[in-house]
Amino acid sequence: MKPWGGRFTKETDARVERFTASLPFDKRLARDDIRGSKAHCRMLVSTGIISSTEGEAILKGLDKIEEEIETGSFPFLLSLEDIHMNIEARLIQLIGHIGGKLHTARSRNDQVALDLHLYVKRETEIVMGLIKDLQQVLIKRSEEGLDVIMPGYTHLQRAQPVLLAHHLLAYFWMLERDKSRFADCLKRADQMPLGAGALAGTGFPIDREVVAKELGFSSLYENSLDAVSDRDFVVEFISDAALLMIHLSRLSEEIILWSSKEFGFVTLDDAFTTGSSIMPQKKNPDVAELARAKTGRVYGALIGILTVLKGLPLAYNKDLQEDKEGLFDTVDTIKDILSLFADMLETMTINQDKMREAVYNDYACATDLADFLVRKDIPFREAHAIVGKIVLYALENNKLLHELHEDELIRFHPALTLKNVRALLNPYNSVNARRVRGGTSASAVKKQLRMARKLLEGN
Repeated sequence: MKPWGGRFTKETDARVERFTASLPFDKRLARDDIRGSKAHCRMLVSTGIISSTEGEAILKGLDKIEEEIETGSFPFLLSLEDIHMNIEARLIQLIGHIGGKLHTARSRNDQVALDLHLYVKRETEIVMGLIKDLQQVLIKRSEEGLDVIMPGYTHLQRAQPVLLAHHLLAYFWMLERDKSRFADCLKRADQMPLGAGALAGTGFPIDREVVAKELGFSSLYENSLDAVSDRDFVVEFISDAALLMIHLSRLSEEIILWSSKEFGFVTLDDAFTTGSSIMPQKKNPDVAELARAKTGRVYGALIGILTVLKGLPLAYNKDLQEDKEGLFDTVDTIKDILSLFADMLETMTINQDKMREAVYNDYACATDLADFLVRKDIPFREAHAIVGKIVLYALENNKLLHELHEDELIRFHPALTLKNVRALLNPYNSVNARRVRGGTSASAVKKQLRMARKLLEGN
């Protein structure tokens, strides 16, 4: 019999059961549901709402159910709709009618909200740990790349030389912002809704504070309507995940480009690539490609939950059942990608010679020439035009800047003698001239690394 079946005279249509059931996906909340139920039970005993004997029986029954779920022997029934009703029905089956007292002073509405808060809190902390693991790898590879020079790009065109460490650390700081956003999300998830009942609270003398303390919540919802209808913390988690995926997708794109023959900057470990069913020579960056694609799944989950919530009246509506599948899929997606990326980047081979060759066989130091002319009291726009003409001349004559003779340079400006500009045309000198805070010089990047390590130690 349905837990709510008292006022009904017909069996639920089987199609309705399938359509409204959430058990296939909310089974993963079992751990949180049992934890919340145990805390609720102990509070019912401490406030005298149920007896200690009844409480002991309920707790033993919940322990047995937890064991059954862990061992895979729990008798899940789709007809009972969700994990919450399955656990309650099994509890009554195990210990008799006393099991029905667990639901005293509680509704499925605040029970479901509690489970979701506990789940988001736990998973947020796991995600933050995985982000930190990836940051550790980026720091390690940056330390190895302190003397590796590569082209920096704008518009995917070679622009100015940078250190590989500087490039990798850009992702460290993106991830640091992601981690801080998840930390903020954790604050909103850290509110306990239990005690709100279906929507209006309860007439029983419960102690919400003692339950919150046992479950590790730092605050309570102050409005029962808000408590059962709020899913802001779910939106926030998925939104934070969407931003995280933006950053991981950008990194994916660079790994895909860099591992191609056209770039050849990196070689991915065989363990993180796949082959072709027809072309024996192929080695495909499938992990990065799928991560780039799965960004769309997270975006879809975000749009989904926003759409679900946009027109809901207070308080609880069945629409809110749709808050879970997108959340669960987002959690699984970002955890898998973060874990894979940490190992993929750690095992990736850096082809230093290819990076260096890409810098030296280009016009990466053109800006340094313009800056030199500015120091000769030439306005930057004029200096820019002069160097632009030099680059055009070099292109037309199939030469690089460092291959130009002095008589070719001074025709554009008399100060451009080899004595004055030879050092400027060395990409390493170009890099190390950018000593400004946040710049790409070795000294500035070492400061970045110290700051990054300190942040992770503080976290």
